[in-house]
Amino acid sequence: MQKYIDIHSHIDLRFFKENQKEVIDRMIEKNVSTITIGVDIGSSKESIEIASKYDFVWAGIGLHPTDNNNEVFDLEEYKKLSLDKKVVCIGECGLDYFRDSSEETKLKQKELFEKHIELALYCKKPLMIHSRPSKGTEDAYEDALFILEKYKGKVSGNFHFFVGGISIAKRALDIGFTMSFDGPITFTNDYNELIKYIPLKSIMCETDSPFAAPAPYRGNNCEPWMVEEVYKKIAEIKGLPVEEVVSVVNENVKRVFDIS
Repeated sequence: MQKYIDIHSHIDLRFFKENQKEVIDRMIEKNVSTITIGVDIGSSKESIEIASKYDFVWAGIGLHPTDNNNEVFDLEEYKKLSLDKKVVCIGECGLDYFRDSSEETKLKQKELFEKHIELALYCKKPLMIHSRPSKGTEDAYEDALFILEKYKGKVSGNFHFFVGGISIAKRALDIGFTMSFDGPITFTNDYNELIKYIPLKSIMCETDSPFAAPAPYRGNNCEPWMVEEVYKKIAEIKGLPVEEVVSVVNENVKRVFDIS
């Protein structure tokens, strides 16, 4: 097991096509492992292919609620992929109302989300949830939690790139879900009180590479090895030694994603 674990990256995406080996080499140098996340059937298959080459890379499979090339979700095809030993989560999946919060959009995304929950129940693997509310609201979180609360005790998972408030975090904690944080926590204080509130045993770290690079790397493509900065910032906010944060957060990852 590497020292740092980036639980959500996209090293299969076009941003890394020409330098994927260099990205992997830098992960090795920096002692970082990752879960590379699919957003459609093609990237899900590629995530599995990449993960199969390295013992410090795992895969997530799913259909993003908006960035999905208008793909029609094929549950049976995803079921086949879900049984691969390198697949450790279903998603990213969820609800995204940021650009379109029409009732039609909400209904379609909820139906798609329910299919991912069915897939997670089938393969007994956790969900990797993308939840992006419309501006000035927490609507996507509220709707996602309303659905998930019906499955309390039956499905588990993580809210990636969490930007909800404390009341939303409490509801997520009440159903046993974790939350992960990214680069923005290193250059804004907006998340400090939230991070202080969430128990360390329910926190994980990610980059969402190639997006949202942390300080001091802002302006560059983000890479998984940069996740160290997220660990360090969480330690600073919580007033804990970095070594303690690394130990607890990595145990969280192993527990939630069944990574040995």
